[in-house]
Amino acid sequence: MKKILIIAFFTILSITAFADEFSKSGSVGAQFLKIGVGARYNGMGDASVASVNDIYSLYWNPAGMTNINSSQMAITHINYLTDISLNYVAYAKRFEGIGVFGAAITMLSMSDQEITTADEPEGTGNFYSASSWAFQIGYARNLTANFSFGGSFKIIGEKIYRETASGFAFDFGTLLYTGFRSLRLGMNISNMGPGMKFDGPDLNNSTTNVVNPNDELAPSRMTTDTYDIPLTFRIGMAYDVDFGDNSTLMLSAEAKHPNDNLQKGSLGAEYNWNDRYFLRGGYKFNYEEEGLAFGGGIVTALTETSDLSLDYAWVDFGRLSSVHRFSASIHF
Repeated sequence: MKKILIIAFFTILSITAFADEFSKSGSVGAQFLKIGVGARYNGMGDASVASVNDIYSLYWNPAGMTNINSSQMAITHINYLTDISLNYVAYAKRFEGIGVFGAAITMLSMSDQEITTADEPEGTGNFYSASSWAFQIGYARNLTANFSFGGSFKIIGEKIYRETASGFAFDFGTLLYTGFRSLRLGMNISNMGPGMKFDGPDLNNSTTNVVNPNDELAPSRMTTDTYDIPLTFRIGMAYDVDFGDNSTLMLSAEAKHPNDNLQKGSLGAEYNWNDRYFLRGGYKFNYEEEGLAFGGGIVTALTETSDLSLDYAWVDFGRLSSVHRFSASIHF
């Protein structure tokens, strides 16, 4: 068993050895799609593609939704960098004989910023805002007793002042229970879609007639370049180690390949006591700033047929300080 786990572990992490020789950071937009949701998985260093088994599967790996037995609803709030906030709301429900359907909304927002110009570098007294959002619907089902498949479709929007951009993308994922004890393998491709492009009234302009400068200003319009969205491929494994009837340690490893950066890896662990109390930790490899992550959670009964899960994660961002993430979900 140990040899198999060691081989699988190093196979996943060795993928990072074939990374591109240079980073393409800044070459894609809609960066908010890369902010992971669900404090449970953030506390595990985002090593989630094979370990996810709840409503947050819609983000990490849609195939994981097949572990939802009835219905789940979740809310995540992230105090991100530089006063940016991200909120995520999701709902999923199982339909017997059909599969599991889910829907989610992601909203990223920031405080208003004062507009500055070359003539008024201290501010004009006018303000602008920026925001991003995505609406996602997904579906998953078991194709066999040990293999599940899931997919989702999302509509994406971004806004800066009065300029907006919109697009769409698909996610696909699989989850395989290998049959060797609890070992499972996960794969996910997220944000497969065309590029996006900003447009809006502030791109209208006026230009001087180069042939006759005395003529009236001629109307013109600036154009913006199309930008890609953050396509990401993930592959990973998870394994549970039992220490008794009420004590379990889940180990998880993941490698991912983004289209705008070097390949990355992560390791995570979750200690589960009596399916009620949880401690988590993780580490991210080959990230510019992110590294250690810690977290915890608790599950408490709401009614005879429903439970409430509360989770927290702390993620180190190096020189950019740290990020706190909070999640709550109801299982009913």
